[in-house]
Amino acid sequence: MHAIPASPSSDFLGHPKGVYVCFFTEMWERFSFYGMKALLLLYLTKYHLFGDKAGLDLLGAYGGLVYCVPVFGGLLADRWLGMRKAVVFGGILLVLGHLGMAFEGHAAQRVGGEVVRDDAALGATYLSLALIVMGVGFLKPNISTIVGKLYPDNDPRRDSGFSLFYAGINLGALFASLVCGFLGEAYGWKYGFGAAGIGMLVGLAMFLWGQKYLQGHAEPPRPQALRERVAGLPREWLIYAVAIAGVVPVAALMWAAANGAFALGGEISLALMLMVVVLGGVLLWFAWFTGTRCTPVQRQQMIALMALIFMALVFFTLYEQTYGSWVTFTDRLLSKDLVPSLVIRDGTPLPWSIASLLLAPLGFVVAARLSERTPGSGAPRLLFAIIVAAMLVLLLRDCLVLPQTAGSLTYLGALFLVLLAPLFAALWAWLDRRGLDPSKPVKSSFGLLFGALSFVPLALAAQQVGASGQMASVWWLVLAYLVLEIGEMCLSPVGLSAVTQLAAPRVVSLMMGTWFLATAFSETLAALFGKLAAIDVPEGEVMDIAQAAARYEHLFWLLMWIGLGCAVLALLAAPLLKRMMHGVR
Repeated sequence: MHAIPASPSSDFLGHPKGVYVCFFTEMWERFSFYGMKALLLLYLTKYHLFGDKAGLDLLGAYGGLVYCVPVFGGLLADRWLGMRKAVVFGGILLVLGHLGMAFEGHAAQRVGGEVVRDDAALGATYLSLALIVMGVGFLKPNISTIVGKLYPDNDPRRDSGFSLFYAGINLGALFASLVCGFLGEAYGWKYGFGAAGIGMLVGLAMFLWGQKYLQGHAEPPRPQALRERVAGLPREWLIYAVAIAGVVPVAALMWAAANGAFALGGEISLALMLMVVVLGGVLLWFAWFTGTRCTPVQRQQMIALMALIFMALVFFTLYEQTYGSWVTFTDRLLSKDLVPSLVIRDGTPLPWSIASLLLAPLGFVVAARLSERTPGSGAPRLLFAIIVAAMLVLLLRDCLVLPQTAGSLTYLGALFLVLLAPLFAALWAWLDRRGLDPSKPVKSSFGLLFGALSFVPLALAAQQVGASGQMASVWWLVLAYLVLEIGEMCLSPVGLSAVTQLAAPRVVSLMMGTWFLATAFSETLAALFGKLAAIDVPEGEVMDIAQAAARYEHLFWLLMWIGLGCAVLALLAAPLLKRMMHGVR
């Protein structure tokens, strides 16, 4: 199927309607992903009684593989499947994986000094994580690539469109923490994980409904190639079969990470070794492709893109502390409620944001239909504005009156991103009209700078806890998240946009997978750094607050200095990288 030319009626609020389909699909996918991730470390340490190091090892292996596999998902979509089929298949695996996480089994117990765990429940957890890893591998690189294809080359709306898409990602993450993070600790782990699975099912339905708005950009490049028989099966079904079979070894990697099996020096997990092999293969392919298949201009653009990907690796090594050391630090050493006097203390309240998750996509469906029936009418905009206002009211209620936990407070990052996304979209557009829009390398270096500075409030909070022996205020965490998310808005949306602009056309999805491979390494590196502040309290003893605070303080100052050093190097390299981009904005 060839791309269908866009018409004015295919736009909604200044962007192609297909962008909103991707927005809501990704919103629900990120709702399920981050809802599960907000709970995972706490679930492992509190319910199955893993130590900090084992929990972080599993978190790092899972997080790493979930961003490593998109390299293959992007390659298969580029060569054969097309992005639509890849997204649908990935969505089905994700639904199965998230629903599998709802099987929690029996809580671990200490018997005679030994921890006795429910092996069947843990086996279901490892298998479910493997399904999620494989599902994200097919969905994530391709949904982002579709967004880029919906805009013509050098369309000035592209960066703001990716900022809008990024808001969808973080709207899902925001509600994930408030809904899944709260339900998991307040009602039971299975309810938090189960809500994540239902969310992914709705996201898949949204994508299937909205395929007509993708303008044919997501179809297979050669449909006849999918019907060719390979090893006795049509190629399409062979791809699906191999992917499903691959779930078993990935589940084994999850088990190995959690149990410290096959780890070099007790620190380098089997999953990390696999990622090193994948990275080596990607770098060899990159050297071959840029050396033999690219024009000189394409070669320089691809090298500039790889430099931006490396900046993303550093930034997300800092960022992923939010689901590791920041969570355990909050759980142990910070107060939790923003305004304690407003919190409901009686009974177990439900988050009203559950309604918001249904209002937003339903509102778009109705608004899109209205705009098609009566082009130029203001009713769709008004309807959308009313729904957004209602969502904000429900969100504000949940932030203030629900008793927060370390898991639910991860919503702060997504909250600031959703609030900052329209401001940054307007800022880049305003600067562009005046010829002052910073280049993508400069924006990325600013992202690294703010990422580094986000650790300062937490280091100061740890100092305060060490000196007073009392929990520090949660507002230190609020400030840290604000600074961190300013950095993310500078780096991540423009980086995703750069992949679709700087990559050679034949390998866009593969390079999007490489972007996520950098995130894979950041996950595992973040886990390794997080273990510097790991605290395992022996049975019958109480945590030494001063000692714990000192370990966290050391980690936070260390990461700040690493981030600042990389930001300076990136800023110095920015003029050269801009020249190598050859006019790409």
